[in-house]
Amino acid sequence: MVPQDSQPFSIAVIILAAGRSARLGSPKQLLSYRGKTLLQHTIDTALESQASPILVVLGSGKDAIKKELEQKQVFILENSSWESGMASSISCGITNLQELAPESKAVILMVCDQPFVNAKLLNNLITKHKDTRQSIVASSYANTLGTPALFHQSLFSELLVLEGESGAKSLIKKYSLQTGFVSFDQGSIDIDTRENYRNLPK
Repeated sequence: MVPQDSQPFSIAVIILAAGRSARLGSPKQLLSYRGKTLLQHTIDTALESQASPILVVLGSGKDAIKKELEQKQVFILENSSWESGMASSISCGITNLQELAPESKAVILMVCDQPFVNAKLLNNLITKHKDTRQSIVASSYANTLGTPALFHQSLFSELLVLEGESGAKSLIKKYSLQTGFVSFDQGSIDIDTRENYRNLPK
């Protein structure tokens, strides 16, 4: 449970988009989906939600990716340690969030390869958190809990010390009794391979 003195607050979004897309063979961030790149689609979804500010963590191919982004209203971060794994991007995002928007009381972690994430889902995570005061609210799909997922600021220190390929899912497991969820039936559809992309409904 989050502290009882919690007041209405700002909830930020960190979009984790620093990976190399090794299995795909080209930057998944730049794949076209419904007239825009997957990453731009993710950014626009976050901007349509109740969350603010929006931070985007880039790493591999950052220069090419930045050229394709509409960067207004978002903070573009560069993770120089992206090759060490997902944890470094989470740390980069949280560290910068604490500097840019120290008033933020929670954060939603997103990835850019779940094309069916929409603003309603992000708002549902926020509403569930405010209604239940649970310190984590994750998306539920395919018998698991995952991204997008909201984390209260009381967990920022633990997000900062994750290592290697360890993502925030380890905290969802650790604090399962404090974790709420919202249903996201299409959450298991992500883009890791060319076959995934070819099978994606356009």
